[in-house]
Amino acid sequence: MAFTSVRSLLEAAESTELWRSVLADDCRDRDADEAESMGKMTALWRAMERSAAEYEPARRSPSGLSGGQGAKMAAAAGTLCGRFMQRVIATALMVGEQNACMGRIVAAPTAGASGVLPAVLLPLRDRDGLSDERMVQCLYVAAGFGQVIATRASIAGAEGGCQAEIGSASAMAAAALVHARGGTAEQMAAACAIALQNVMGLVCDPVAGLVEEPCVKRNVMGAVNALACADMALAGIASAIPCDQVIDAMAAVGRAMPAALRETGEGGLAATPAGRKIAER
Repeated sequence: MAFTSVRSLLEAAESTELWRSVLADDCRDRDADEAESMGKMTALWRAMERSAAEYEPARRSPSGLSGGQGAKMAAAAGTLCGRFMQRVIATALMVGEQNACMGRIVAAPTAGASGVLPAVLLPLRDRDGLSDERMVQCLYVAAGFGQVIATRASIAGAEGGCQAEIGSASAMAAAALVHARGGTAEQMAAACAIALQNVMGLVCDPVAGLVEEPCVKRNVMGAVNALACADMALAGIASAIPCDQVIDAMAAVGRAMPAALRETGEGGLAATPAGRKIAER
C-alpha cells in the first residue's frame, strides 16, 4: 500500500493522473494486472447502480424505521433544491434504506455510508452524459483518498464517530466529483479536506443500535456536502489546513469522543426519550 498521505497521492499525480496512480497501486498490492483491477472496480460500479435501481418502495426494515422515504423524496413536487439535487437526496435515501432492508449495497467505505457515492455519481452521470469508464475512474480517486483516511484516521464509527463514516464517504465523494468535472489533483485534495472539516466532530449515535436513524438521512448530508465542497474546490477555493492535517485532526477528535458517542447507541439521539422508546420496542 503506497499511499499513506494525501501528499504522496499528489506527488504520484505529478507524473500521471491521480486515478491511474491508485490503479497502479492496487495492481501492485494485489499482484493483479490492470484489466483485473479495472474489472473489479467496474463490478463495484455496477453494484452501486443496482443498489439504487433495485430499490423497492414497499420494502421495510425489520425495525420498521426504514423504507419508502426514498420514494417519497423522488415523488415530491416543487422541491427547493431543484430536480438534480432532488435525485441526489432521493438516491442517498434509497441506497441507505437498501442497506437497512438487507439489500445489496457497496460499502464505500462502510455499509452505513453506502448511499453517499452513488447519490452523487449516478445523477451526475445521467445529467452530464458521462461514461461509465469515467465513473470507474472516479471510484479509483475515491478509493485513493479513502485509503489515506483509513490509514491515518479511521472509517469506523465505533472508532471515530460518524465523522469517520459519513465524513469519510463525503470526502471521498467530493474528491471523485472533482475528477468527474475535470479538476486537478490539488482541487481533489481541497475538496476532500473541506468536506472533512464540515463534519468534524460528527457523533455516531444510532437509535436502538441500528444503522438506520439518523444514519440513512446522514447519507443525504454527506452527499450534499460533497457536491458543495467539490464546487468550492473547482472554483479555486482552497483549504487553509492541508488535507493530511485535516485527516489527522479528525483522528484526534475521534479518539477524544466519549464511548457513548461512538456507535454504542448510548448517547446523542439514541439517548433521547424517543430514541429509548424505539429501543424498547
